[in-house]
Amino acid sequence: MDGALGPPEKMAERGDDLTPMLSQYYDLCAEYDDSLVLFQVGDFYETFCEAAEITARLLEITRTQREDSTGTYPMAGIPIDNAESYIETLLDAGYRVAVADQVQDPEEATGVVERAVTRIVTPGTLTEDELLDTEDNNFVACLTEDPDRYGLALLDVSTGDFYVTSARRESAIADEVSRFAPAEAIVEPGTDADPFDADCMVSPYDAEAFDAEAAAERVEAYFGSPDTQLAEDVETRACGALLAYAEYTRGGEDGGSADAADRLDYLNHLTRYEPREYMLLDRVALGSLELFERRTVHGDEDVTLLGVLDETSCALGSRKLKDWLRRPLLEPDRIESRLDAVEEWTRRVQAREAAREQLRDVYDIERLIARISRGRANARDLRSLKATLDVVPELKATMDGFESERLVELREALDELADVRDRIDRAIREDPAREITEGDVIKPSYDDELAELRETEREGKAWIDDLEASERERTGIDSLKVGHNSVHGYYIEVTNPNLDSVPDDYNRRQTLKNAERFYTPELKEREDEILRAENRADDLEHELFREVRREVAGESERVQAVADALAQLDVLAALAEVAATRDYARPEIVDESDGDGSGLRIEGGRHPVVERTQRSFVPNDTDLDSERHFAVVTGPNMSGKSTYMRQVALITVLAQTGSFVPAASARIEPVDRIFTRVGASDDIAGGRSTFMVEMTELAAILQSATEDSLVLLDEVGRGTSTTDGLAIARAVTEYVHDEVGALTLFATHHHELTETADDLPGAFNLHFAAERTDEEVVFDHEVREGAATASYGVQVAREAGVPDAVVERSKDLLADADDGPEESAASGPPDAAERESLPERGSPPERESPPEVVADGSAVGGDLATRLREVDVATMTPLEAMNELAELKREVE
Repeated sequence: MDGALGPPEKMAERGDDLTPMLSQYYDLCAEYDDSLVLFQVGDFYETFCEAAEITARLLEITRTQREDSTGTYPMAGIPIDNAESYIETLLDAGYRVAVADQVQDPEEATGVVERAVTRIVTPGTLTEDELLDTEDNNFVACLTEDPDRYGLALLDVSTGDFYVTSARRESAIADEVSRFAPAEAIVEPGTDADPFDADCMVSPYDAEAFDAEAAAERVEAYFGSPDTQLAEDVETRACGALLAYAEYTRGGEDGGSADAADRLDYLNHLTRYEPREYMLLDRVALGSLELFERRTVHGDEDVTLLGVLDETSCALGSRKLKDWLRRPLLEPDRIESRLDAVEEWTRRVQAREAAREQLRDVYDIERLIARISRGRANARDLRSLKATLDVVPELKATMDGFESERLVELREALDELADVRDRIDRAIREDPAREITEGDVIKPSYDDELAELRETEREGKAWIDDLEASERERTGIDSLKVGHNSVHGYYIEVTNPNLDSVPDDYNRRQTLKNAERFYTPELKEREDEILRAENRADDLEHELFREVRREVAGESERVQAVADALAQLDVLAALAEVAATRDYARPEIVDESDGDGSGLRIEGGRHPVVERTQRSFVPNDTDLDSERHFAVVTGPNMSGKSTYMRQVALITVLAQTGSFVPAASARIEPVDRIFTRVGASDDIAGGRSTFMVEMTELAAILQSATEDSLVLLDEVGRGTSTTDGLAIARAVTEYVHDEVGALTLFATHHHELTETADDLPGAFNLHFAAERTDEEVVFDHEVREGAATASYGVQVAREAGVPDAVVERSKDLLADADDGPEESAASGPPDAAERESLPERGSPPERESPPEVVADGSAVGGDLATRLREVDVATMTPLEAMNELAELKREVE
């Protein structure tokens, strides 16, 4: 977090000498010392002293000064009317923002106006539409740690989505963090925050909130006994602390201290899950498969898998689709249930088109009901909720006669909420004012007293409308005018030349340059009557609106259930739209308990993203099962190896999400996890080279993959020397084949690896062929059985635009290499003799009998060998490795 927060030092020096207003500001800064306090002064939010320096610099606004009897203080302010855009900038800079509003009418204040923090805005607890991404959840996370377990809770304050899980390994928690991508996280003081991404704001929170007893009480206040909801104490502590943090940022409508559970009563459902209940896609897989964010641009378009599938009609469906893609299913029955629904939507074309049109009128009622329950919704929000509920009967009629179990259940879940719709319709005007305190919100017919007050106001204004004509007739002054302003109220204006004609009952109210303004006793009486009726009616409308809002908030659980049903229907209809318009096929989902070892069998598979950006796409088959589970894929660069491997993974993700797939047919046994080691990059900030990043990701795969996983390996070992790279690639091949047994696609340029595949019973070779004609390489992008015969690297370099001189020199060197002596291990790939000298598959040597380290032809003792074995290369930075190497060299010399 940039800059110092807490009470301003300059004000601290003044102590009790501060003015009442600055003393109020100082106290709020001390109470909310983790936030920038925006302090309402009239129509502006002001900051002072150090905070003014920060806001002026970050928001690029003018820094002024406030001067009073106690001194001069730097000051910077932003207009309240467009404060949200400025707050967003402060959030992006890493700050929390405490908004201190005036909670007392200045006209009623006898001293300084009372102010209180009504909300604390943080990246993970946003509820303001202007600051939220409508198509994604906005999670705040909480991490707890016990001696043998980690707990993770995630809450979207804007929708009420609340999840909790736990795991023994930190890496498993890191995987869940990458799955949900929280915007903010809190941790127990002293807890390691490593599982969170650097882009996520992570802060220690009040240790008392993590106390087991306090956390259990808080969870029970919301959801009942945690003993029946949660499996581990570490989960209870995570949930309790996260609820405490949500309450802390909640504030109050009037800055009050209402009971916390009442303030967040829309949080009525807690979902505990086990990570193994869903296919796991870690950060590496999410990135390399480009599910949500692109790493490369395909053609001229920036397209992801989510972008291809997102034909949803409303924000509810868009968020639900991303959630489904983030957590593909494992249970065949659940997958088939979704597929049945998608298939029925594809068959019922007219119903699908009608439903998608109806769903376009659905507002984001998940966030609407959250704002309603938090006391921050206006009358337009209630009308939007009513407009959405009006869609429900129409949608149910559209789905009449549907047969798939999932769609029947969702149709039944569409509660029409007739009582809520009726209450909103009777109470709230069709086009209400945005502000809820200034009238034009409640229909007069809703309340007898309100109707009487509005009638009094209307009659009084009608009398004033007629006053101008009657007074002109009475006085004979044709230029006489009746008007109104906010300072002097109603008046009768007479120009100076006509002042002699003013009646005696006119009392002077205001003098202008060319006219005088008057009032009469009757006008003053009418004015007072109008103002009393208007003010009382505005206050009554505010009271009535808050009453209606509270009643609607009391139905938040029913509204959330409808929102969930609408979201699912939208996703299923969208998946059907994609399937129907892009020639997707329904996959056959096979239960592993059937024991037929079906694995992945895809006929005519296509990459769902790449095919959208290319005029033509060559479909390819895939056949992986328990008998043939390891495919070594060879072929030139640009021939399609990486695209092929990714398309297999994406088809699997789509199938387990419940979507049809881009293929002629597919028979898929669900996989528990997809691992990818595709592409590499330096981690300069972390001090890790390309090869170190590659090896770290590879280690995670070898440690975590199971026989039920899908593993994609692309050019493993290319970050080091050819000999080392081949050795690593071969060892990985043998280990994954023998020890893991996962369904594996291993793309490589080590053609020697194809010979290793011939020795492994579950391995086989695939290749992408190419033809060289007239100095060009032609790719057919078709995968075939067997190994590739050449890489055509020089020709590919030419097509990529490498200068001719470089290409020709490369050809000369390649010819020399073909005609020359055998390459050494240091200068190129090992020859046949060297390959034969590589150790056969089997157990590694005993660690107790390591080979001696040799330097300058002399054997070095076992002490140095022991030192080398103790070096943890995987965690060292390059600088640390160089220092260690230098020290070892000195010992040898």
